[in-house]
Amino acid sequence: MIAHSAPQTDCATADTGDVVLAALNVSKRFGAVQALKGVNFDVHRGQVTTLFGENGAGKSTLMKVLSGVLLPTSGELILDGKPVEITSTVVARDLGISIIHQELSLAPNMTVRDNIFMGREITGPFGVKYAEQERQARALMLELEEDIDPLTPVENLRLGQQQIVEIARALSVNSRILIMDEPTSALSASEVDVLFKVIHDLKARGVSIVYISHHLEEALTITDHAVVLRDGVMTAAAPRSEVDLEWIVHNMVGDNFDLGSPPDSALGAPALQLEGLSVPAASGAGLAVDAMDLSVSTGEVVCIYGLMGAGRTEMMESVAGRLAPSGGRILLHGEDISHLTIARRIAAGLVLVPEDRQRDGLVQTMSVGRNLSLASIGNFTKNMMIRPKTENQIIDRSIAEVTVKTDGPNAPIGSLSGGNQQKVVIGKMLATKPSVILLDEPSRGIDIGAKAEVFRILAERAKAGMAVVYTTSEVTECLAIAHRVIVMRRGRIAAEFTKDISKEAIMAASGESMIV
Repeated sequence: MIAHSAPQTDCATADTGDVVLAALNVSKRFGAVQALKGVNFDVHRGQVTTLFGENGAGKSTLMKVLSGVLLPTSGELILDGKPVEITSTVVARDLGISIIHQELSLAPNMTVRDNIFMGREITGPFGVKYAEQERQARALMLELEEDIDPLTPVENLRLGQQQIVEIARALSVNSRILIMDEPTSALSASEVDVLFKVIHDLKARGVSIVYISHHLEEALTITDHAVVLRDGVMTAAAPRSEVDLEWIVHNMVGDNFDLGSPPDSALGAPALQLEGLSVPAASGAGLAVDAMDLSVSTGEVVCIYGLMGAGRTEMMESVAGRLAPSGGRILLHGEDISHLTIARRIAAGLVLVPEDRQRDGLVQTMSVGRNLSLASIGNFTKNMMIRPKTENQIIDRSIAEVTVKTDGPNAPIGSLSGGNQQKVVIGKMLATKPSVILLDEPSRGIDIGAKAEVFRILAERAKAGMAVVYTTSEVTECLAIAHRVIVMRRGRIAAEFTKDISKEAIMAASGESMIV
């Protein structure tokens, strides 16, 4: 299928008539780091080619080369059997190649309509034809079955809706090759179903899809060809008929696919208690969280599962102080903290790892070290002066404790893979020495190896007496380290599981059906 050179002999040879775009012996070097090492990769005409690999394997780098974001250090690209130089995203777009990036590239202060047509506005004799752009934007939202007003500012949309806008922008170009880098990372199950219908429609129209996802089982439902990258090298490729979950995991990380098990913790007194907590919906109509009661003990790991819109994020952000509740109380070790600011809740021992690490968890202009030390700045300042020695000790300890793979504390935060960026956000909050840690979708956009590391870190902290609460939209993660699984539905607790937990029972309680 996708092997052209001797070093990658595990891959089958492709029928070149089936290939619309091919990367031949492509390498990419960033200084001393070689991200791609002679990769051969084929995009199949009218089919879905799924690219699997851990964070840092080179997937996004390869896609950026194919879409003109990056120039390869060596190698060549073949389009329709002829060599081509894709020197920019404009050139790629003119050739019919579009990409949906993993990290959103929307302008938050602009409307949905203006984001979709940014840089390629529809114009006439009298300037931009805003009415036509709005009409086409509404049609795209209808196709994606999303009730979003095109005149809504993007900053007013939740993360999953912003992802839909990103997808709509790519669809609006009518590309012949569409690259999707983690398109479902922030989508609900129903939104994923709609996206997959769109993908099937695009295939029927002859569009070639390159699909990247850490949701392995989900991705397999639409895959026609599977390719695995590891450390910048293609390790395997095969048609869907020869691929299963074990094949993917083995070629990605060997046989190490273990998200852990509930830690052998001694559960103590209640650390966090919610008493009738209610949180208004962002729309102003109704409640996102409706009179919720919950108690989490020291040493306990609790997983909150639910579909998008179930109220998970609103509950977490209210407990952390980011959203004001409309009723109820929040108790930390028996003390009512409902009136405290975010800073005072952190000082009291309650921290939140937010869902959107790029927007809410990291400062992009700061280094890895400064991001790690930011939340605990009070521990190394005196009389408004920073004590560098103490700060460096905190940074070095955090890097070691959460196993951040980095060139050093002074490396730009943007130089890290998604999994390592997530570990920086977690490390930053753990550096404050909390007694309760909340994590909203801690595995979003990271690979299975990084997930296992994140869950290992949380399990260790729970064993040491910390209370851990995490949300997830991946049912398999409920079966990892949680002592207890809480299923939320429409702002309320729909079910609670402490033993004999199954995927089917969790999904049934949430109102979801299994993907088959």
